[in-house]
Amino acid sequence: MFAMWWVMMIAMMLPSAASVSLLFAKINRKVKSAAAPLIPTVLFALGYVVTWGGFRAMAVALRWQLERARLVSPMLETTNLWLGAGLLLAAGLWQSTPMKAACLDRCRTPLSFLTGGWRAGHWGAFRMGIEHGGWCLGCCWFLMVLLFFGGVMNLYWIAGLAVLVLMEKTFPFGRFLGRMTGTVLVGWGVMLLVS
Repeated sequence: MFAMWWVMMIAMMLPSAASVSLLFAKINRKVKSAAAPLIPTVLFALGYVVTWGGFRAMAVALRWQLERARLVSPMLETTNLWLGAGLLLAAGLWQSTPMKAACLDRCRTPLSFLTGGWRAGHWGAFRMGIEHGGWCLGCCWFLMVLLFFGGVMNLYWIAGLAVLVLMEKTFPFGRFLGRMTGTVLVGWGVMLLVS
């Protein structure tokens, strides 16, 4: 289960980190280590993926607990109205927090992240990948928790969340889109509770 979810997370999150990975490779090639830019770039991406792997490990543990409590279906969708509404409300509210905004700013400005926190060597590249993954995780973790609401096996839900994350991080109106999404999620959660 962990391996499947980790691969799914890589497919969902790595496209939104492509710009920072490519920028890292370009800086690394031109300025830092012109001799072998591929290895540090791979290590940077690996650090990013390892961060999301840690999140996936926690999600798998949570899934086991939710399944044991019969709060999720075999397709890993919430079966409990209160849990589903709570996830929507919490994710929607998270979209407007200062912490979410700070993490999103770091993800949206990869050049300042790279130049401000550059670390030399292979270990430095890996550590930078972990740090960038941490900022990205801070930005998107609650959206990924919504996989428990829509279903981890629901490809439309997965694709929708992946596109939302990509747009939030890369489009000029990404911050506005995130706040609007938060409003929609809160409204959806309230509608579930009221109905």
